Amino acid sequence: METVVRRVTGSFALLAAAVWLGGLVGLGAVAAPVVFSVAPWPASADAMTIVFRRFDRVAMACAVVVLATEAVRAAARIPWARLDAARTAAGVVAAGAAVLEGMVISPGIAGLHVAGAIRGVGPAGAELARLHDMAEACGKTEVALLAAFVVLHALTLSGGGGARRVDAGSTET
Repeated sequence: METVVRRVTGSFALLAAAVWLGGLVGLGAVAAPVVFSVAPWPASADAMTIVFRRFDRVAMACAVVVLATEAVRAAARIPWARLDAARTAAGVVAAGAAVLEGMVISPGIAGLHVAGAIRGVGPAGAELARLHDMAEACGKTEVALLAAFVVLHALTLSGGGGARRVDAGSTET
């Protein structure tokens, strides 16, 4: 049963992480630079605000799947190794960044954009620049953590990486 739980949760977690990571890279490295360099302002900002707000929902849904798979593993009392703990920590912190971005940063950017703020111009523009910098930092953090999450998942699924299983509640280190 343990093997089935590992495989099923691992598959769902990796699929969610792939969608989330791929979306971040696609939007941040491809779509946004192209749209902002080709489309005139404010149309470019209007379009990317809509795109990022929609993707925020996708990212947060993927974060829920990632966290749910870890919760299922814990509920099934699957023994943990250090790699499992590192993978879970990467997933939890990435999920936190996605929620921060989706619930605080992106709505703030959208609100300032609707109010006519121009990045770097006046107090509203300074706040827009600050939020944009935070959004970029969150996105980069999520990319790094999700890449680590995928690698750690691959190592724990394969049983490699020198993982030593430690049962929950054990005093072994």
